[in-house]
Amino acid sequence: MTDTEFIMVYIPCPSEEVAEDLAFKAVKERLAACANILKAGNSYYWWKGEVQKDPETILILKTRSALYDKVREFIEKNHPYTVPAILAIPIVKGNDSYLNWLREETLQS
Repeated sequence: MTDTEFIMVYIPCPSEEVAEDLAFKAVKERLAACANILKAGNSYYWWKGEVQKDPETILILKTRSALYDKVREFIEKNHPYTVPAILAIPIVKGNDSYLNWLREETLQS
């Protein structure tokens, strides 16, 4: 992972309900300052030797890099997939007021 203070964590979910549950809990626990839910459509992927197609909803959590391990553990514990994608995307730039807000609203490690 790059050395940036802030990240967005990309997490595909099997339904909007799952994404909403994870989003609410992650924000409530201050693992993320903000969560966005995007209706993504279909996902195509290899699973157990076959190409699969399933509808997915994308959850994006905005948080600090220092919290990635806690976010990953939370998602692994609460996500219904056997192997959920939990991908950290570095935020390399952003407006100061937003980044300050993000810093203030997340769990201090």
